[in-house]
Amino acid sequence: MLHGSSSSGNGYHRVGKQRGGQPRRGRRGSGVGFRASHYSQQLHVPPCTEYDKAYFRAYSDIGIHEEMIKDHVRTSTYRAAIMQYQDSISGKVVMDVGCGTGILAIFCANAGAKRVYAVDASDIAFQATEIVKSNNLSDKVIVLHGRVEDVNIEEMVDVIISEWMGYLLLYETMLPSVIFARDKWLKPGGLILPSHATLYMAPVTHSVRYHESVDFWRDVYGINMTSMLPLAKQYAFEEPCVETITGENVLTWPSAVIHVDCYTVLAKELESISAKYKFVSMLQAPLHGFALWFDVEFDGPHIPSNQHVQDFERSSSELILHPNNTCKKRIKSNEAIVLSTAPEDDPTHWQQTLIYFYEPIDLKQNQIIEGSITLSQSKENARFLNIHLEYSSGGRSFVKETAMR
Repeated sequence: MLHGSSSSGNGYHRVGKQRGGQPRRGRRGSGVGFRASHYSQQLHVPPCTEYDKAYFRAYSDIGIHEEMIKDHVRTSTYRAAIMQYQDSISGKVVMDVGCGTGILAIFCANAGAKRVYAVDASDIAFQATEIVKSNNLSDKVIVLHGRVEDVNIEEMVDVIISEWMGYLLLYETMLPSVIFARDKWLKPGGLILPSHATLYMAPVTHSVRYHESVDFWRDVYGINMTSMLPLAKQYAFEEPCVETITGENVLTWPSAVIHVDCYTVLAKELESISAKYKFVSMLQAPLHGFALWFDVEFDGPHIPSNQHVQDFERSSSELILHPNNTCKKRIKSNEAIVLSTAPEDDPTHWQQTLIYFYEPIDLKQNQIIEGSITLSQSKENARFLNIHLEYSSGGRSFVKETAMR
C-alpha cells in the first residue's frame, strides 16, 4: 500500500491513503518531441508507457505538491544546499529534473543562476509557468512540459538538481531520469544535488501497531472474533507500510542496503539490488519486522578518477556498500548537508517504510537476525518495486515476498 507525492516523482501509497498505485511524489518529463542537440551525445530514450502517463497525471494533483512543500525538513534542506553551493550556481546554467511547482528552480534563480531549465512531464508544469511569471523570473527560469528524456535543450548545464527520492529511496524509479539528464547535458565536473544517497534497514519492534491491527480481533466488545486474525494479518501486513516510528522501535544499529553515487551510478545498476545483513539485537523484545529509510547528501562536484585514487589513499572517509555488494571508499566533505529520513531525526513526508511479519519473533538480547533483501523493478511497471526478504533467527528461517505499488 504505497503511494505519495513529490516534486520529482515518486508515486506511492501511504497508510490510510491511496492514489490508485500512482506516485506519492511525482516525477517529470513527457510530451515534447525529442531532437538530439549537437551539444550532447545520443542516448537511448525509453518509451513513455501508459503507466508513465498515469504516473504523470497523478502528479498534477496539487495535494501531492502541497505535502512536499510543507515538509519543512525536505524543502529547507534543499534551500540550504542551494545556498551552500551558491558559488557553483551563480552565473551558471541549471536543470531541475521533475520541477513540480518550480520551487527548487526558483531557489536556484534567486541564488543567481543565469538560466534554469525546469522540466516536468506533469501538467503541474503549467502552474509552474505561472508561478515563475508571478515572481518576475521568466527571463531566468524556462519551464519545459515534457519528460526530461524527450525535451530539447540546446546547451550543456553546470548543475542538475532534483528531488527524485521515493519511498524505499528508489520507489517510482525517477533516478534513471536524473541519470539520463546527467549523461546528456551535464558538463564535466558539474554539480549534482543531491550527490549521494544511502538506503538503510534495521529490525524493529512495534507492539502497539501489532496490537491495534491484530490483537484487536481477539475480543471485540466481549465477542470472540479470532477467526478474523488471518485476514487481519494479511490486510495489515501483506504490503509495505509507510509509517512514522521512533528510535525506540529500532532494535539494532542499521545496515546499508545500497549506496548511490549520483555522479557515477548507471540506470542498469538500479534494476535489481541485493544485500546481505546480520544484526545482533540490543534488546529482549518481539521482532515485528524491518524498517527502511534513507539519507541523501549534498556534496560537491565529482572528483576525476585519477584524483579520486590519490585521495583514496589519504582519506579516512567511510566505506560504503554499492549495488554489487563491494565496498569502496569515496571522498566525503565534512561540510556536506544531509537530508535524513531516519527514525531518530525530525519527521519527513517520507516517514519510514515498514515490512511487517505476519507473526512476530521473540528475540533475546544479543540474538542474531540475518538474511538478505532484494529490491527489483517490477517487469509490469518499472516504477513499482518487488521485495524479496529472507530472514533467520533462533534456528528458524523465513521468506517474505511483497511489493510496493
